[in-house]
Amino acid sequence: AYVQKYVVKNYFYYYLFQFSAALGQEVFYITFLPFTHWNIDPYLSRRLIIIWVLVMYIGQVAKDILKWPRPSSPPVVKLEKRLIAEYGMPSTHAMAATAIAFTLLISTMDRYQYPFVLGLVMAVVFSTLVCLSRLYTGMHTVLDVLGGVLITALLIVLTYPAWTFIDRLDSASPLFPVCVIVVPFFLCYNYPVSDYYSPTRADTTTILAAGAGVTIGFWINHFFQLVSQPAEPLPVIQNIPPLTTYMFVLGLTKFAVGIVLILLVRQLVQNLSLQVLYSWFKVVTRNKEARRRLEIEVPYKFVTYTSVGICATTFVPMLHRFLGLP
Repeated sequence: AYVQKYVVKNYFYYYLFQFSAALGQEVFYITFLPFTHWNIDPYLSRRLIIIWVLVMYIGQVAKDILKWPRPSSPPVVKLEKRLIAEYGMPSTHAMAATAIAFTLLISTMDRYQYPFVLGLVMAVVFSTLVCLSRLYTGMHTVLDVLGGVLITALLIVLTYPAWTFIDRLDSASPLFPVCVIVVPFFLCYNYPVSDYYSPTRADTTTILAAGAGVTIGFWINHFFQLVSQPAEPLPVIQNIPPLTTYMFVLGLTKFAVGIVLILLVRQLVQNLSLQVLYSWFKVVTRNKEARRRLEIEVPYKFVTYTSVGICATTFVPMLHRFLGLP
């Protein structure tokens, strides 16, 4: 493949927008969302994950339905190689950043006491940096980014009245986990067919599966009374606890323990599911091309990341309690 050469003339912008781009990638999701659940507030993490999954699924599907190409190169220089095969409209980085920033803002307004203007500024700065990074890295046009932001804003407005109802669904019925597994798997298996292979379907499966796993994990916690979660938002907390050295070390310890367990579960389930699928479809082991086949890619990723979601919300908190980490 042709590798476009470029010269960095402003290292401040280069590293700023490379970092900002990472705030809309998997590395951010697998660190920030679990950290929020384990160290800040499971109530917030539940809302963030539900809205994130909804927004990302609609954004990914819209890309493969609209099939708008990314900016031509040249004249732009594309700094990210993995996502070149995906279509451009809308920008899912912009969608995810906007969804996470403003869902967090809306969900904490009546739960914690802090200057609303400060929270609004932080949400705007976070989402703006991610949006600008998509232009700087040459991955999207201005229209792609604006489309992503507007779609997300519309989804937040339309779904906000149902957020409390959605929070209570995890205790609605013993059959709830079946629906949570069947519906997302059906959506992944019937993902819009692309003209050529791109990582869009795989990424969408990962997102939906993680959301399904997290939702099942919350259902397990409620059904077996493993934790006591309030049905309603807590009263306003007058002062957010200060970040002490003890809290900082405790938070990092809980995060490290949780990530290690998640990575172990991910690797174990992924290897096992691939072995079963390779054997079932009589595929040569370690055939990387075979992983892209619909009947292999969707099941193994769905099983793997559903397990990761359940582990993050149920087994990691149990391990924390076992180790005496409050």
